[in-house]
Amino acid sequence: MSLHLVGETLDKTRSHYQAQTGKLVQLMRGIYVDSGDDIDATVLKHAVRIARYLYPRAYLSAASAVLLGPTRDGRLFLSGRRSQRTRIRALEIIQNTAPERASVSSAVIDDGMGEFRVDVSSIRQRFLEAFRLRSEHAASVDETMREAIAARLIEEYGNPRGAADAVCALARENQWYREGEHAERFLLRRPSAATVRNEAALDLIVAWHHDLIGHLTHDGFEWRWHPVETGGPPLVRQTTPGKLPPFIVSLLPEGWLEAVLNDRDERAMLRSGKRYMSNITIVERRAELSALPPDVLLTRLDRYSQDGVFIGTYAGPGRSDIEGSFERNLAQIYERADTPRLSGIQIKAPMYLDSAGALSPSTGKPFTHILKPAGTSGFEALPIIEWLASALGRTAGFAAPATALVGMPDGMPPALIVERFDLRESRDDRRMLALEDFCSVLNLPTEAKYDATIERVARAIRPLSTAPEEDLLVILRRALFAWLIADGDMHLKNMALLKTAEPGDEQFRSVRVAPLYDAVTTRVFPRLARDRMALRLNGRDDKLRRADFRTLAGTAGLRLADADAAIDDLLERMARAIERIELPKLADYGPEGEKMAERMLEICRTRVGSFA
Repeated sequence: MSLHLVGETLDKTRSHYQAQTGKLVQLMRGIYVDSGDDIDATVLKHAVRIARYLYPRAYLSAASAVLLGPTRDGRLFLSGRRSQRTRIRALEIIQNTAPERASVSSAVIDDGMGEFRVDVSSIRQRFLEAFRLRSEHAASVDETMREAIAARLIEEYGNPRGAADAVCALARENQWYREGEHAERFLLRRPSAATVRNEAALDLIVAWHHDLIGHLTHDGFEWRWHPVETGGPPLVRQTTPGKLPPFIVSLLPEGWLEAVLNDRDERAMLRSGKRYMSNITIVERRAELSALPPDVLLTRLDRYSQDGVFIGTYAGPGRSDIEGSFERNLAQIYERADTPRLSGIQIKAPMYLDSAGALSPSTGKPFTHILKPAGTSGFEALPIIEWLASALGRTAGFAAPATALVGMPDGMPPALIVERFDLRESRDDRRMLALEDFCSVLNLPTEAKYDATIERVARAIRPLSTAPEEDLLVILRRALFAWLIADGDMHLKNMALLKTAEPGDEQFRSVRVAPLYDAVTTRVFPRLARDRMALRLNGRDDKLRRADFRTLAGTAGLRLADADAAIDDLLERMARAIERIELPKLADYGPEGEKMAERMLEICRTRVGSFA
């Protein structure tokens, strides 16, 4: 289990050569590990050394000053000249701005590579850090740590008053007046005779594969995440104090479903549902977990599809003259709290495919497939276009979920069925799987899903992926595929990391770019004829050329020869696939369905042929 730092344990030339020959894996510029090691474990073991290498003028603070290392969920807290975050696989280095008159001490660390010294917050300063307002550093110092620090201060200064005076003196030097008041009150406090509780407070139980991983609490003012020591890999991180963790936000309904649920706020939204993607369950009472069905993929869509058409039995909602709109009928299944919630703007429904081939809503049943019905106002062919995009993607070499078109009742246009790829595949399968979209990975709100670049996605992948070179090539190919099919909706919510762990793993064994999903040619739809790329690449969102993708490869640290080979392979596969692909045989393609499909293929044919 070896860490290599350019300039400390090896030189730049040797590091580059060993990375090219596969002996080392580059995590960040200047930081390498042996390719055969458990990389997550190596990074966490040497977290403090890595932080000192990257930020030599920063010092350990908050919980990390107490632990002299990262917290159990992989966060290492520093204070330095600026506020910033750095993700390296299982490690997240969180740095805030240090006070002008910082009080630091020296500590000795030995991580197996020899002893070294590092600056840490003094006892007085770390106690003040525990009371900073809306600070992730403060949130890392739990009640047990606070009590221990307080006891240590009282022991040093003789009594609570002396300790309070010493802490307040440092607070005044740094103008941390409010922190000093809270620290003084904590040291001089007297036990309260009664506990007053806000009845509006929430304590939600969060389970992953039905196993408790933490509590999500709301005191009427802000959210707090309290992880439970389970021994499994950390999944949920609260990156902004008081706010919902980004991973939880990524699960919440958007668009049509958000309007259907008509919840007033996040509290109401989380209380109205229980089941989510990524095998997450959120309930108010532990007993509710056992009443919910486990999501296990026991029946494959391929078993009940033929030539792209679903040949099972559709038992979902329909539309009739009496019932009115399909959307209203579909919304009725969400009235039950145990109906799984889905994110995304497009209308969709959670479904279950049983062993007899019946496809029905997942209310009270496992959630194994997603139904995407046709849109309205010119978007009736959306399922057909998405089926074609998925089929082209598979032929082009991308991993993609099984899909099939299904004829709908009441004269409705065909819908698309998509098989979930983040599920266990048998009752004996004990893997733990989670899907994290790039809004969550980059700690961005859902409304900012168009506010990034492909380069930013690539920079996030290298330190997190367990196969970074392969995944960076996937992102390069995904971006090129989006351009070739004129997909203007490949935003941060439509790309994700698929994380997998085995029982007993403390870190994810596999973190890879997720299979292709939600790909669609947007330019064939009304008012989108001039649609551009959702995320810029090399500063551009239109008229992309090979040079743009080669620049992306250089930014991502890929060899240009590998990038060119990947581009040529994708172009060759796409050219063949476009000429060979055929629409599934359906009784009714809906209005303009076949014409829009041909228009899509012509756009793809033109872009592949003219790409240079």
